[in-house]
Amino acid sequence: MTEEEKEKAKAAAAAGVGAGVGTAGGASVGVLELAAQGAAVTGLSAGLVIGAGAVAGALLGLAGYGVYRTIKKKQKS
Repeated sequence: MTEEEKEKAKAAAAAGVGAGVGTAGGASVGVLELAAQGAAVTGLSAGLVIGAGAVAGALLGLAGYGVYRTIKKKQKS
């Protein structure tokens, strides 16, 4: 496996972990939203909150990995 392939695999893993964490957070917010609003909120809106949490988590995971790479490159220099 080349270095470029390793970097792509690490970035994909970071996004996957972030998406998992974001989904869990989004699910928590979605459930709380359903509980707070009662029947006024549908499963679709809760699903949208869960999906938004997954996207936000993936983006944060990639951003965190980017910061990690930047710090690692500076330490090698």
